[in-house]
Amino acid sequence: MTALAALATPAGALEPVEFTVTSGPDGLKKDLRNASALLGLQSEGKTAAEDVFSAARAEYGRLVSAAYAAGYYSPVVHVLIDGQEAAGIAPLDAPKAIGSVRVTIDPGPAFKFSETRVAPVPAGTEMPEGFAPGKPAESGLVQEAVQTGVDAWRDDGHAKAEVASQDIVADHRSNTLAARVGLQPGPRLRFGKLKIEGEERMRERRIHKIAGLPEGEVFDPDALKRSAERLRRTGVFRSVTLTEDETITSPDFIGITATVVEEKRRRYSIGAEIASLDGMSLTGYWLHRNLMGGGERLKVEGEIDNIGAQNSGVDYGLGVTIDRPATLTPDTTLSFSTKVAHLDEEDYTADIGTLGIGFSQYFSEKLTGRVGLEFTYAKVDDIIASYTYEHLALPIGATWDSRDNKMDAREGYYLDAELRPYLGFGITDSGARLKADGRAYLTFGDKRPITLAARAQVGAIFGGDLLGTPRDYLFYSGGGGTVRGQPYQSLGIDSKALYGEKIGGMAFAALSAEVRARVTDTIGIVGFADAGYIGATDFGDSYGDWHAGAGLGLRYNTGFGPIRLDVAAPVAGSTGDGVQIYVGIGQSF
Repeated sequence: MTALAALATPAGALEPVEFTVTSGPDGLKKDLRNASALLGLQSEGKTAAEDVFSAARAEYGRLVSAAYAAGYYSPVVHVLIDGQEAAGIAPLDAPKAIGSVRVTIDPGPAFKFSETRVAPVPAGTEMPEGFAPGKPAESGLVQEAVQTGVDAWRDDGHAKAEVASQDIVADHRSNTLAARVGLQPGPRLRFGKLKIEGEERMRERRIHKIAGLPEGEVFDPDALKRSAERLRRTGVFRSVTLTEDETITSPDFIGITATVVEEKRRRYSIGAEIASLDGMSLTGYWLHRNLMGGGERLKVEGEIDNIGAQNSGVDYGLGVTIDRPATLTPDTTLSFSTKVAHLDEEDYTADIGTLGIGFSQYFSEKLTGRVGLEFTYAKVDDIIASYTYEHLALPIGATWDSRDNKMDAREGYYLDAELRPYLGFGITDSGARLKADGRAYLTFGDKRPITLAARAQVGAIFGGDLLGTPRDYLFYSGGGGTVRGQPYQSLGIDSKALYGEKIGGMAFAALSAEVRARVTDTIGIVGFADAGYIGATDFGDSYGDWHAGAGLGLRYNTGFGPIRLDVAAPVAGSTGDGVQIYVGIGQSF
């Protein structure tokens, strides 16, 4: 038996709900309590008589449904308001004040399936594992089995598949449930014409192109879903709904209507991060959706980094990108981009300009690919000399992202890899740059979950030598993106025998691990450790070195992403000294 004992309360005040389940396993009792409207009202602190009376009248249906869902088909439910059955109180006679509420549930015996049949279904259709004679007769399994049968027919092109008959009988003498459901698959259909409603500035022809609905082909619910996702992915629409016609168009077509609501044409965003030694970083962009009525996006973005940094000057950059969706295929986006930047690093300064064209391919919700062609010109100065780097690059990359939340992941994986072959001109060597970033997340517990997060980064440059490699391609370690507790880009190659002064390396690796614990729904604490390695020309060469840092962090959940505060210190290596503080939005990775 489970019950919430009544506590002493002032006269006339509502006492705590007395909730009793007379029998049954703990799981059933928990399900009934979770289904209770009265207990939910109590947890919210609502005690108004009209609210309590309304919840009491709804209690019967909620508890009976919860019992059916668990396989109990003869429950007896009593809901007493001040000793009177709530179901017997007419709505017009609702009490003005309520002192006590008592709920009693006798779930009765557990039922098992005596017969389970959903037919006809396509060959090879697999019903839910628990939907079988002798298994607990949970009502949800019946619904799941019926939906499985209907979905199987729809997957086979029968868009109008539906339930034709149902015979579900509970035998209270044997405590069994017989479930017999007949399906009507209807004819096999093909996609008819896609009709568009709600468009304003967006050209109808481009909506058809982006949606990519295979008109004339056999109906496929997955194809319908992909078409809706393509339209949403453009960012042009606030909402997208694709609905099937109620009637069939002769001879065997089913028409589809896309109802769209367009977003505001312009959007902007700003962001900031700050670190005690690395200074402040400011980022922002301005976005124009549907630039020419075909779903094109114009994005102007800028960044200013290392404002107030102790070991380097201020970096800044400005980029412009135009994206055109549904180019070549409905899942292919064409991009034109240009960017100018000024870098004022500890060991060099550079003015860089880049022009590029690229294609990105959307393979699935988790997998995307990209390929492009870029020309980069860079003027670099250091204490040794001035250099001009020019090269043509062919970046080829892919991203796999199964994280449940990009700003605050608790489960899933992320992997981004890019191979960038490049052809150098003048003093610039030809070669290839490889960079990969992998992340994994695992969470334990429900009430106060703990998340284990890990990240591994690796990079390498093949071909050429240090001075012949574009300077912004070389690798450094240190700072919020690699090793917290170590100053930004503090680890490079520092060998007078090799070069004369500090320079980036051609080999890079970094590892990070975090333990994230939720103290409350909005506050979390984090313990972390990072390590990084830089090699001159290869992993393990005589000029390579590594460093590490560790610390503690605080997170405050804002709803759109946690505010991050990390305090870290160096634990290995010779590049850092003292505590560093990092503040930003979103988890560190």
